[in-house]
Amino acid sequence: MPNVIDASGTVVREIERPALFTGDGKARLDVVFRAVHREFANSRAGTASTRKRDEVAGGGRKPWRQKGTGRARQGSIRSPQWRHGGVVFGPQPRSYVEGLNKKERRLAFVTALADRFAHDAVTLLETGAFEIEKTAAFAKVLFGTAKAARTGPTTLIVCRRDEPHASRLERVSRNLPRVSITAEGALDVKDVLRFERLVFTTAAYDALQARFAIGKENADGRA
Repeated sequence: MPNVIDASGTVVREIERPALFTGDGKARLDVVFRAVHREFANSRAGTASTRKRDEVAGGGRKPWRQKGTGRARQGSIRSPQWRHGGVVFGPQPRSYVEGLNKKERRLAFVTALADRFAHDAVTLLETGAFEIEKTAAFAKVLFGTAKAARTGPTTLIVCRRDEPHASRLERVSRNLPRVSITAEGALDVKDVLRFERLVFTTAAYDALQARFAIGKENADGRA
């Protein structure tokens, strides 16, 4: 069950794991793989470009006559075998975008989160009275001591952009090398799997539950 900690790092209570995230994380690893592959592929720019023979400037005349020189016959200095010549089968601008239907994207995200819940790698942070201004003090909340923040588990803080203390959370976690922060709406499968621990603010956790509750109703055809 996830622990709920306050601004001092003290566990104030435990909450039940949502039923949606109690499934077996090994059930659909194929969907998780395709979802992560899609996220990395869709982030590629696809702008690598080389010039073909007909795109290279110059080479309008024959370098030397066809016969009598003792050298191999050549038609243009922009042929691929020449320096600064055209590139054969080189990369051209293309799109790497991959598709994945909505149900599979949702299943991959739920499977990844279920794995984190199963390994007790999810913690909730109450930010109602969050008054921390120093990075060292915030490191003690997350890792127990400031020194442990250098070797502790990689941690992703998930908050809502409209939270009153969102900017303060970002500021005090900025210089912690093993801590990153993201918005609840921007959380994706590769982020869930890349970090060893997830720390949700209570507001972000409620928004996540509400979003997936709506998705479940739509999937069941009741809303």
